[in-house]
Amino acid sequence: MNTENALSAFAALSQETRLQIFRLLVEYGGSGVPAGTLGERLSVPANTLSFHLSHLSRAGLVQAERRGRSIIYRADFTFFTALIRFMAENCCRSDVAQVRDDAQSGCAVIELAACCAPATLTPQGDKT
Repeated sequence: MNTENALSAFAALSQETRLQIFRLLVEYGGSGVPAGTLGERLSVPANTLSFHLSHLSRAGLVQAERRGRSIIYRADFTFFTALIRFMAENCCRSDVAQVRDDAQSGCAVIELAACCAPATLTPQGDKT
């Protein structure tokens, strides 16, 4: 994952309908869902849905597969995992978030530190 890929993904997800589509695709998991079902569930017209799915696909977040007359869409979990790893490794301090690979489960584990409440300033400008 590089910065350009991450920016493209975040730009795609920064629109409400596309975020709703991606959430729904995550719910359907690896089996995916036909475009028509997505449109019905979200009450989005076919042409609007197609527009948003193409943005998500170009950003790497969605995969499409033709099955007969239907196109099945699914979230690209490999890409999304890489995006989350990129954020944890490149945008967080190592004492706040770390990613480790768990050999037993074969999964990446993101560990977030329990953060302390931010320091407050006294009227004199001193931290408490």
